[in-house]
Amino acid sequence: MKRGKLFSKFLFWFLLISLIPLVGMGYHLVTLTQDSLREESLRVQEAATRRISETVVHYVKTFRNVLAVTARIESFTSMDPDVQRRILERIMEAHPVFLRLSVLNLNGVETVHLERFSGSPVPSSPDHATSLAYLTAIREGEYIGSLEHIENYPIVTIALVVEDPSRRKAVGTLQGKINLIGLSYMLQQVPASEAGAAFVAGPQGFLIAHSDPQKVLAPKETLSPTISEAIQTSQEDSGGREMQLESGEKILGSFTHIKELGWVAFLQQPLEEALGTARTMRKQILTALWIVILATFLLSFMVANHITQPIRALQAASAQIAAGNFDLPEMADTGDEIGELGQAFQKMGSIIQQKTQQLLGAKEELEKLNRSLENRVDARTRELHAAQNELIHKERLAAIGQMASVVGHEIRNPLAVINNSIYFIKAKMSANGKDLDPKLLKHIQIIESEIQQANSIINEILTFARTRELKPERHNFHHFLEELLTSYPFPDAVELRKQIPPGEIWVIMDADEIRQALRNILGNSIQAMTEGGKIFVSLKPHPPKSIQLEISDTGPGIPAEILDKVFTPFFTTKPSGTGLGLAVVRKVMDRHHGTVEVRSVPGQGTSFTLHLPLPAAAAPSPGAAQKKDHA
Repeated sequence: MKRGKLFSKFLFWFLLISLIPLVGMGYHLVTLTQDSLREESLRVQEAATRRISETVVHYVKTFRNVLAVTARIESFTSMDPDVQRRILERIMEAHPVFLRLSVLNLNGVETVHLERFSGSPVPSSPDHATSLAYLTAIREGEYIGSLEHIENYPIVTIALVVEDPSRRKAVGTLQGKINLIGLSYMLQQVPASEAGAAFVAGPQGFLIAHSDPQKVLAPKETLSPTISEAIQTSQEDSGGREMQLESGEKILGSFTHIKELGWVAFLQQPLEEALGTARTMRKQILTALWIVILATFLLSFMVANHITQPIRALQAASAQIAAGNFDLPEMADTGDEIGELGQAFQKMGSIIQQKTQQLLGAKEELEKLNRSLENRVDARTRELHAAQNELIHKERLAAIGQMASVVGHEIRNPLAVINNSIYFIKAKMSANGKDLDPKLLKHIQIIESEIQQANSIINEILTFARTRELKPERHNFHHFLEELLTSYPFPDAVELRKQIPPGEIWVIMDADEIRQALRNILGNSIQAMTEGGKIFVSLKPHPPKSIQLEISDTGPGIPAEILDKVFTPFFTTKPSGTGLGLAVVRKVMDRHHGTVEVRSVPGQGTSFTLHLPLPAAAAPSPGAAQKKDHA
């Protein structure tokens, strides 16, 4: 039952009262949840960067302690170069991270040094008295710094003072260059996904370690300007926020300053991945909110429907009476004014139904008469249109035929005079016993060729325009087709392939007209294949109604946009021609109650399919007829 405006009003107000607070609360909940999860993701990343900084400090101090223990060995503090060399060789064998170890005396002169890579790009200078590592180690006891690349590996220099234990006095320094590439392999496990990245950077953006080790092995790789600016502008030792890199990618990044080393640890994740949990939670909340909204809508719908149902039933009863349907359904007695009104409507419907039955019967009879009259008028109108179109077509053909006859007569006479004059000129000049001038002979031949072309065009126009009486006769189509293909002058460059089944097929046709139609199709195919090709002729009987003749070529084909125009009179794409060849084919097939179809694929060829109707009873072969008569 259709629900009216009253139902819509009830439903609207119920939804308005219930959904506005619900939607507001849901929006606040989604926003609050998303903000909380964003802050939680940032806290998790900050904790991860702090763990990275602790790992880095532990990694560096581990090898710093190795050097510190070495510097306190009694035999090492004796400053005997041979002893020190043997100790340092064992350290380099035990710890591959050491790329270079050296000992400097109090004057800053290098007394011992070992290098892991021969031919190192870092020169070995005997005097390091002014180097920052030496001076800091002598003054403060140790030095960690001087970040640089050796053999494309990031390294850090660690220098420790060597003291004489008996006198507690510095006797020199022990310096080592540590390969930090191991930190990069340790950071590979930190990002939560392949799209994330963790790295450690030194002053001026020097990249010390990265979760992608290949970035560290590139000496020119430095910290992103956006990340570097965010770290420098922060007043806190650690923090994080959303950032947009130079590439346009949005990330959630967190950092922690490594105070012991003066470095900084950084962890980044694409914002889409970092907030993935927030998006999932928002999706779940929105799903739950939509379910609640749908449930609220259904409850509001049920309440509004229950309140307005008796009113809709009464409205429907009124509409039925207004439409002339007095067979009203039984209306429920609700025990109120609406129920009493429904009972009154039922009684009123019964009374009016009795009074209107005769009027309805008269109306039905009148409608039947009107429909019958409309059908007759439509049929007569269609017949009139068909007769009018046929008359117009015949008048046009008659006008074209009359015009063609006049034009053909008037043009052929001058052409005949020109042809005779040319013949006379040739005969006269030959009679003088002189050979004709080659140029003059060439122009005479051009005139004769053009006269022949003009006569051919006139013949095509007359053939199309004249409607002679059809002369149908019974013919053996196999014999007719073989004779036509045998006598047709195919050029040497054109190969004919036939597929004609054995036997006899007898059809009733005007042989001259069918021959002209087939010659027109063959001529078009040959003209299309200027460089030669193949023509396929296939005959397929379809008893008892028709036979199918298909003529195909391997020419350039016909463009799709003009394919439906090829049978239009006077339409042609050739530089010369009347455009009547295929129009004659269509006319001949129409006069024989047959059909002609064309299919073409540009670049592959064109195919014409002709259907000729078979007679009601196929004629027997001559031998069979003689046997029947003899019997």
